[in-house]
Amino acid sequence: MDQKEKIKALPDSSGVYIMKGDNNKVLYVGKASNLRKRVSSYFRSRAGHSDRIALMVAQVKDITYIPTSTEAEALIYENGLIKQLDPKYNVALRDDKSYPMLKLTMNERFPRLFVTRQKKDDGAAYYGPYSDARLLREALIALRQIFPLRSCGALPKTVCLNYHIKQCLGPCASVISNDRYMDVVSELKLFLEGKRAELLKLLSVRMAEAAKKEDFEEAGRIKSRIEALSSIKEKSVSYYPAGELEELRNLLKIKGPIEVIEAFDVSNIMGKAAVGSMIYFYKGRPKKSEYRKFRIKTVSKIDDYAMMRELVRRRYSRSLEEKRRLPDLILIDGGKGHLSAVVTELEKLGLTDMPAIGIAKEFEHIYTKDSDKPIMLPRESKALHLLERVRDEAHRFAIGYHKKLMSKRIEFSELDEIRGVGPKRKKELLKHFSGIGGVKAASIEMLLKVKGMDERSARNIIEHFKK
Repeated sequence: MDQKEKIKALPDSSGVYIMKGDNNKVLYVGKASNLRKRVSSYFRSRAGHSDRIALMVAQVKDITYIPTSTEAEALIYENGLIKQLDPKYNVALRDDKSYPMLKLTMNERFPRLFVTRQKKDDGAAYYGPYSDARLLREALIALRQIFPLRSCGALPKTVCLNYHIKQCLGPCASVISNDRYMDVVSELKLFLEGKRAELLKLLSVRMAEAAKKEDFEEAGRIKSRIEALSSIKEKSVSYYPAGELEELRNLLKIKGPIEVIEAFDVSNIMGKAAVGSMIYFYKGRPKKSEYRKFRIKTVSKIDDYAMMRELVRRRYSRSLEEKRRLPDLILIDGGKGHLSAVVTELEKLGLTDMPAIGIAKEFEHIYTKDSDKPIMLPRESKALHLLERVRDEAHRFAIGYHKKLMSKRIEFSELDEIRGVGPKRKKELLKHFSGIGGVKAASIEMLLKVKGMDERSARNIIEHFKK
């Protein structure tokens, strides 16, 4: 993949970009409000770069990026990565009053985090300096939402508004123990140091420990931090999924290679207008020509299990009939119940040996048909990242199809309830009369002018709307 293709693959949103040279050596780390626009500026002719940047650009072999929700978050992550990776072409900022820093008061019983321009030898931990004071203050607001440490200068006797809006853990009123408070402090330190993978692994362990102790409130708080941090993932423009597939194969103890993964999801509104999706991944990459859409036909109430059974039945009965290649793994968007429904349907089709798993959104647990207990993978797991990517794509495709049908107002019509009016006739009716209102007002003579309409179906339409 050449540089132009790599740049085209970048998102037009905020994040941190990482330039790499030979042997994957990091050359430069930078932040941007628009990654594609910023990175492309390095490779334009007559860009007017300094000698230092021009020399760096000439050595770039790969570009990776870390998407963030805001440029302010990118500022924090950029600084941590520069300190951690020590890129050759980044210029270090001086630790003086010209630039702001973050101060974590480790010299206090319940540490605080705030912006300062003065570094003292007082036992506190300092991070920075940072190049943009405005963005740093925005980042501080975001950090307090993920790591809600106290911000008051002196501990009050009762909790304040920040506690009630979940931006403080309430150490003043002993709502949280000192040990738990310091756990959050240690998590914040890892984030500020750019050690995201280590942080997510630590959080996953702590969440599992809390759940094991049935402290579900604490597990929920940790899960919220994991979700907030999981939106920040390093992605390579020249990405190869072989390691993910091998890890997944070993995890599931599948004998042969995993080349084809087919994943299913359903989407509906209160049980009505239900649709389903099947997406197809080949060697870790989506193959959109093999994607399939389904309109649920046999389930009329809210029953995701029954809908999932219908999808699997229709897909694989046809695959068997047409002697199509079967997948090496089936992925279901759901937990144990969804998976059991699918396994039952596969067994009816004689596909008892077909590997199938479910991934539940809560805690991202992996369910297999051979065990009642879920598999809990660390956040940095390559296999987990692959499964999440496949699951999210199935969900996106189902939602997209659902929205498309909603916008056309074809699927969700009273005409569905009328005998003799199928999809083709429904489409012709709505087209001929410019909507359902015109169909309701039409006489039998007018209805018979519609392409493909017969007298019996026309009378059924008249009788339906009379009722």
